[in-house]
Amino acid sequence: MASPTIRTTHVGSLPRSERLRSLLTAADPDDDAFAAAVDESIREVVRRQAAVGIDVANDGEQSRIAYSVDVTNRLAGFSEGTVEREWPSDLDDVPDYGAALLGETENIGGPVATGPIEYVGEADLRRDLARFDEAVDAEGVEFPARFHTAPSPGAVLRFTETEYHDSDEEYLFDLAGALATEYELIAETGAILQIDAPDLLAGFTLTYKDDSVADFRERVHTHVEALNEAVANVPDERIRLHGCWGNYEGPHHHDVALEDVIDAFYEADVGGLVIEGANPRHQHEYRTFAEHSLPDEWRLIPGVIDVKTNVVEHPEVVAERIERFADAIGDPERIVAGADCGFETVVEGANAVHPSVAWKKLEALRAGADLAAERLE
Repeated sequence: MASPTIRTTHVGSLPRSERLRSLLTAADPDDDAFAAAVDESIREVVRRQAAVGIDVANDGEQSRIAYSVDVTNRLAGFSEGTVEREWPSDLDDVPDYGAALLGETENIGGPVATGPIEYVGEADLRRDLARFDEAVDAEGVEFPARFHTAPSPGAVLRFTETEYHDSDEEYLFDLAGALATEYELIAETGAILQIDAPDLLAGFTLTYKDDSVADFRERVHTHVEALNEAVANVPDERIRLHGCWGNYEGPHHHDVALEDVIDAFYEADVGGLVIEGANPRHQHEYRTFAEHSLPDEWRLIPGVIDVKTNVVEHPEVVAERIERFADAIGDPERIVAGADCGFETVVEGANAVHPSVAWKKLEALRAGADLAAERLE
């Protein structure tokens, strides 16, 4: 029997150049200088993804200041306002550490919905999408597939506020209607649409801290319903859904268990699931897929690289993690090896992994995937 092919990918954000970081955070950056820096950084991450052996690649989210609110620049109905900021519930238990990690909990400036939400950013999105192809051509590299990320309706809700809608549910479905255009435009390019949905797991400790598990389960079902409305015109096989417990170095001891919400995940009209599997709190979660079978047409993209530590995983460790997930779902050909989350999800924030170490980790990902493929004959 031939060895299976274990493809590799990651979750989206990759290290940005110092020049680009400074332009992204500048009060009034020069448009031409910014565009040039984005193009240069995308070429760099495209070249490095090819060099380390990433199969399903992307633009590294180089043009974004943060994965969660960048899309509001392409939506009408938002103004700058005040967004409520609270610590996750796990950090409430360790306030000294919480203050050292994330700072104070005062509210911050951010997008606030002040009118109906409408999509107005087609030209900007098409420009972002084109940059990847231009970089691939310029660098003379090839990838078997590409992906492009966009936040879920619930993720945008979590990182913004509304003064216009009467309820969170009304706001959620208004966002879903507008984001549908973004999702469809991404899929039209042939890219795999990755929907980042931390609301489906991290929401339990970040946004809905007073929910019981039963309450949160019902909320996740509602968020998946809104997501399904948003992707109604995108083929399931073009979508992978990314859920995580929050990309910060907290204790995570209040995280909801995957098995408590996996049935709601399986209601999503997608073709793949990106899920954490490497960090110490959730390495056991592979068992969920043995007990709750992955939908027949889905791929599983488990995180086998931890993005909250600068320890570079040994390829044998990576291979063992891949093998556990492959055994759990019963078919290694349905596995794509990935990372737990992004390496630089926000330009200014608690990004744990140093940029130079991130690429070492992705090298280990490739080496571990090759080892696992040899052993999963």
